[in-house]
Amino acid sequence: MPVPPDLIVDDPLAVAARWHAEGEAVALATVTETWGSSPRPPGSRMAISASGRIAGSVSGGCVESSVVEAALETLSDRQPRLLSYGVSDSSAWSVGLACGGTIRVFVELLSAETAGR
Repeated sequence: MPVPPDLIVDDPLAVAARWHAEGEAVALATVTETWGSSPRPPGSRMAISASGRIAGSVSGGCVESSVVEAALETLSDRQPRLLSYGVSDSSAWSVGLACGGTIRVFVELLSAETAGR
């Protein structure tokens, strides 16, 4: 199965800014902290559009579906969210984080101010 071109990007923020400039609502997920083994370092980003487009990665696929769900909620209610995933959480196995580490991901609505960062 071919990988959608927006998933293979060096700068998800640039992709998010482009989608925002095109008039689409966009949420931005950023890895803020990691402990132990984690697939992506702090600062890793994933952009999620209201139409379902995705660019970048926050975990290499382990928790992306849960982060996308949270991002769609943020797009709906305009409220930021701080998410935590780890093997000690009961939800970790259900979303697929089995690498032994813990990650924290901040999800925010992309605004004109954050699009220019």
